[in-house]
Amino acid sequence: MKKMLFGLLILLSQFSFAEEEVKQLPPLDPSYMGIHGMVLVSQGSSIYASHLPLYKKPHNVQLLYKLENNNLSVLQTVRDSQFITIKPKPFNLQRLMRGEKMVIQADLYAGHFERDGMLVYENISLSFDKQLYVRTFDDIKPSSTQQEYDVVSLRQNYKMYIHRIQQAPSFDHLLVVDLEAGCLGRFRTSSPVPKETELQYKFINCGTIKPLYFETQDFQAAGSH
Repeated sequence: MKKMLFGLLILLSQFSFAEEEVKQLPPLDPSYMGIHGMVLVSQGSSIYASHLPLYKKPHNVQLLYKLENNNLSVLQTVRDSQFITIKPKPFNLQRLMRGEKMVIQADLYAGHFERDGMLVYENISLSFDKQLYVRTFDDIKPSSTQQEYDVVSLRQNYKMYIHRIQQAPSFDHLLVVDLEAGCLGRFRTSSPVPKETELQYKFINCGTIKPLYFETQDFQAAGSH
């Protein structure tokens, strides 16, 4: 009987600790509430969502998530299109910064939803399953010809390279490589905002290269909205 009571006390204490851990989570910062556009990219049968960052809050975050997707038509759309973005309903980006799993309602566009993109699917549910990368602009470096990339491992040998955006002028860049040889994550370019072809040449020893996304327009001035 004593053993049963002792075991019950331990179980109850574990529940109380778990409750305390949940309570210790600070409240969400309301300033991260907004419409957080993203680009969707695919690798194999998987879809990934990359936040479209800007210099100003609430968009000053680089963020990559793996989606849980059972919709074959959405996968085919992302696979077969050069550029797919989503315009989600307003939500607090800090939820994804914390690594939460959540379902987001969004409109899906062929092209950039803010630059004459074509609406393909309206108000679809997208399940954000696993955070793979997050970086805020707290430590953002001055614009330079010295470029740095962070590496995220995907399935098998595939790795995604994510450019660490610098102060303006800079660029956002994603690509996947099938790593077969030494691949540099730091290198110099001819200018702070090189052409995409120059960047791809820097990864020429990395195996098969799959360009995913390249953006310069939003990072030419510090006051970019």
